[in-house]
Amino acid sequence: MKILLINTPRSPENRILRFAPEPAKPFIHRRLIGPPLGLMTIAAAVKDHDVMLFDTKGEFDLTSEPTSLAGLVNRLVGEFKPDIIASSAITSELYYAFEIFSEAKKIDPGIIAVLGGLHPTLLPYDCFHPAVDIVCPGQSAHIFRDVVDAIEKKSPLEAIPGILLNNGITLKRTAGKVRMLDPANAGFLMPERAALKKWISTYKVGGSPDPSTYVYTSLGCPYKCTFCSIWPQFKGRYYQRTIDSLITELQSIPDYPVVRFADANTVVDLNFMNALFDRILEDGIKKTFVMDIRADVAAQNPSIIRKMAKGGLKVVICGFESYRDEDLKKYHKDSPASDIAKAIKVFDDNNIMIRGNYVIPNDYSEDDFKSLEEYSSNNPVVYAGYTILTPMPGTVFYKQVKHQIIDHDYLKYNFFNSVMRTTLPYEKFHERVGSLWLIKKGKDVI
Repeated sequence: MKILLINTPRSPENRILRFAPEPAKPFIHRRLIGPPLGLMTIAAAVKDHDVMLFDTKGEFDLTSEPTSLAGLVNRLVGEFKPDIIASSAITSELYYAFEIFSEAKKIDPGIIAVLGGLHPTLLPYDCFHPAVDIVCPGQSAHIFRDVVDAIEKKSPLEAIPGILLNNGITLKRTAGKVRMLDPANAGFLMPERAALKKWISTYKVGGSPDPSTYVYTSLGCPYKCTFCSIWPQFKGRYYQRTIDSLITELQSIPDYPVVRFADANTVVDLNFMNALFDRILEDGIKKTFVMDIRADVAAQNPSIIRKMAKGGLKVVICGFESYRDEDLKKYHKDSPASDIAKAIKVFDDNNIMIRGNYVIPNDYSEDDFKSLEEYSSNNPVVYAGYTILTPMPGTVFYKQVKHQIIDHDYLKYNFFNSVMRTTLPYEKFHERVGSLWLIKKGKDVI
């Protein structure tokens, strides 16, 4: 079988950038950078077939000539002539998956289109579209393999549990119990990175001369923040990989000196992380590590931060979320605001660059912005990020405020656009969020 896997483009919608003061614009985050870990895992599941993995994000970053998505898909399908085309989608990129499949079917209506990813997992029936034949929710690499096998053997797809089939009227879920494989252990697949070498030069972050790749040490999250879509995606489960598996993967990626751990929270099991970095140090693995660490974890466990710094930890993304305890309680963050300053000191003491992220509610007043400016200025980090508290479909927060949403354009669901009515005038609100990006320690952009 010939299988074409296409990584969707990024959403260009960014009202913070549009309305920000000019001095702040160079610092405002524009895009996620790095190879598509999910599709690399899908590619590994069917690597005995003829697979093409194409990264449109990398392609658009690489080329100076403007290229339309439709023209790109037309060329790929015309040249490769796939039997199956597949993609994965987060909310802000769902429409692009539809466009990819629609363009492919214009060339060959017989191509079977398969959609997976975060949005199809949380809201699979949202993915009903004439160009989508099959929806694979969940950690679906092995299920995708079952789909490919069934198509190749001309077996009934209805016999595969847990997928949704387009019958022309709706999406209908197949019956039966979904085959459960622990995606971090028995079900782990080593991502296929070789197919992405064409775009490796685009996987560089923050002026680094070296490309980065994603590696996960765990899947899911034991915390249940209301605005987060990660724990609902895994139904509250938490999967930890083995140390041997991680060491093997780190040793197998010499082309990527920078490793971005893709975990929701990298440090959950302190004993595990201690043992992992013991092995990293013992085995002489030389990588620059970037990871997400909660402020309370760093504040309460400076020794593990010190060890990880010795093992190559250089950049931490820390979700401060808010400087007010009442906000953190409302988000079910379970981390007091007082831990922010303590965490900053721990990271600074170990020469770890911090990106501290705050989320701004739509009801912020001018006084709220001034208070956050004062707090952030008194607790500066090398790079502070300010995004908008967005009700992502499938989250607890979305269900709580669904009646307040005034903009249902999924392209705007990327944390850079308010989709609810703002207390300040709409343009002014985004301008004030943009101005916050000037508050940081130093001038570097991560």
